[in-house]
Amino acid sequence: MSEDAAAWAEFCERLKTAGDWILDPACPDDPLDRAEGFRLLTRLLRGALEQFVEYDDPLHPTFVRLCHETIKVIAENPDNIYLAARIDGRSEYRVWGTRGTVRWMSFNTHAGAFGAGGRGTASALDVNDLRIEPDGTFELRVSGQEQPGNWLRMDPDATVLIVRQTIADHAREIPAELRIERLGAAAPAAPLDPVRFRRALATVGHYLHNIARMTVEWANASARHPNAFVNVQSNETRAYKDPNISYHMAYWVLEPGEALVVEAVPPKCDYWMFVLHNHWLESLDYRYHRIHLNNATARLEPDGRVRVVVAHRDPGVANWLDTAGHRRGTIGVRWVGPNVVDTVPTARAVRI
Repeated sequence: MSEDAAAWAEFCERLKTAGDWILDPACPDDPLDRAEGFRLLTRLLRGALEQFVEYDDPLHPTFVRLCHETIKVIAENPDNIYLAARIDGRSEYRVWGTRGTVRWMSFNTHAGAFGAGGRGTASALDVNDLRIEPDGTFELRVSGQEQPGNWLRMDPDATVLIVRQTIADHAREIPAELRIERLGAAAPAAPLDPVRFRRALATVGHYLHNIARMTVEWANASARHPNAFVNVQSNETRAYKDPNISYHMAYWVLEPGEALVVEAVPPKCDYWMFVLHNHWLESLDYRYHRIHLNNATARLEPDGRVRVVVAHRDPGVANWLDTAGHRRGTIGVRWVGPNVVDTVPTARAVRI
């Protein structure tokens, strides 16, 4: 068998074995959950091919969107525009554009890639530390050597630049417009390198298998403590977090006529939110259902507390989140910004 044929066969075998995680005995096996599990794999595959095959050249980097309405990766935030560009720690990069009016924005370098190995988030910079010109434009240097002005450190093993743009008011806030280039002489992009392509296929296979595994392990660990916030996140997923985001998750199981009441006093921060995911940690379909609230859309109690009610139908309260036909899933809570006093919400299941 040729190297190309062997690489393709190995890739197909990894796609097949990734399905074993969806069939794990601890996972729900009803038709909706099972179908969403296998759909998760198709979504992860599409996203991985974009990241590791189509846009994997650090000499000619391009921002690619990691998550959106039909690609979702481990408890993603529907208010975020996630962008990624391939980088090389031996090079120097320039990111430039307009800041827009999004509520929050951050830049992280990753040593390795989430789901594909590596040590995780290596450096971080958020919008509070950016110098913005009066016309709303800015320029950021990403390099190993410190630069004047806006600068993000890049370690020798850095491989990915991640940008999070967080929109609290989707009707009014304007996303940033960003571009990236590698500084220094660069030849035109070369034709497809067969060796590099085989390596990319292997990475896609490992990524799909690892993301499926991490999803199932985290979801199943949470499911063992229904309707309560518990910290069972693994270090493997925690390694790639933004240092200015605090995250909490509870697994809910609700019968008809039941609701989950989640309460917290939001700490002082730039942005906060509550969001529903299915068992596979994908946000529910926010195109058609109200499945998340944030500091621009939620109603606070007179004492500053936010009370969110998760239910199958509208119980007639201000902060209702729609389960969108799901009997089980998770609710994620984020507090975002520097020096946030972390707060764990409370949860209780009640009869409506």
